[in-house]
Amino acid sequence: MYVGRFVVVGPDVGAYRVSSRSFPNRQAVDRDGTITVAPTEDAPETDNPYISYNCVQVTDRGVVIGNGSHVDPIAEKLALGVPARDALADPLQALDFEKDDYDTPRIAGIVGIDDEDPTAGEAGAAIGIVRRDALLVEAVTEPTLVATYERDQPVAFDLEATTAAGAARDVYDHSFEHAVCAAGVAGSPGEFETAIVNE
Repeated sequence: MYVGRFVVVGPDVGAYRVSSRSFPNRQAVDRDGTITVAPTEDAPETDNPYISYNCVQVTDRGVVIGNGSHVDPIAEKLALGVPARDALADPLQALDFEKDDYDTPRIAGIVGIDDEDPTAGEAGAAIGIVRRDALLVEAVTEPTLVATYERDQPVAFDLEATTAAGAARDVYDHSFEHAVCAAGVAGSPGEFETAIVNE
């Protein structure tokens, strides 16, 4: 099954995977804790604005994971103290779904939300998606997946990894088709680790 790009978030572990039929020549690049999806050296040139973006941003209140340019404003809001659900919902709503041929949804999640966030409750994680017909943002207490296609609303996901490297490897190796690269995160505020898989 092809689900496109997907995010998995839980209270202390999460991951992101690029799956693509159209633009497979991409890689995850670690830039001092921020993970960027970028074209490989042999990738054909393109003016597609959705090819390169930060997919993981670490803040002192949680780690933001997502499939596009909305990751940065979500991380900025979270770092400024905006409640997690609002930090997710506001940029998703403002930027809306991607204006490509498929109306690709924007997906995002936050792992390791600090205990002082009243919107997190006991969750410690939140996940969201904006698609043509809906904006969904939920606090979650177990690993939960949302994808750009087929799985375009939050659903429980069997992620057993407890480390960033394990989470990245688990989602990269998952049976969903056309894996390109993956990133994983794990930990709690002040102690997050990140990892990437490129093959």
